[in-house]
Amino acid sequence: MIRFIFRALALLVLAVAVVMAVMDATRSIGASELMMTALGESWFSWSPQTLNIAQAAIQRYTLPVLWDPVMIWILTLPGFVVFCGLALLFYIIGRKPSKRTGRFASDM
Repeated sequence: MIRFIFRALALLVLAVAVVMAVMDATRSIGASELMMTALGESWFSWSPQTLNIAQAAIQRYTLPVLWDPVMIWILTLPGFVVFCGLALLFYIIGRKPSKRTGRFASDM
């Protein structure tokens, strides 16, 4: 059940990554140059209140150092790259373990 949830999350996050990549591709075609929208810019245009809440929560309830170098760096990355990485992480967590066959595999 837990694996299914992580695989479903991976699919949902991958769909968001594809949408963001298509949006960047259409902007790039329209401008005749490569344009990639940063995650922070997309988040701010979508919902600036939640970005401010996330900043306050991270600085108040975790280490304040996490916001400045770590989250600022993540927010400057292209949005589709961040969501592709999250999709890969969720997929790896939710994948089925490989079947052990061979010389040292236990006979269960």
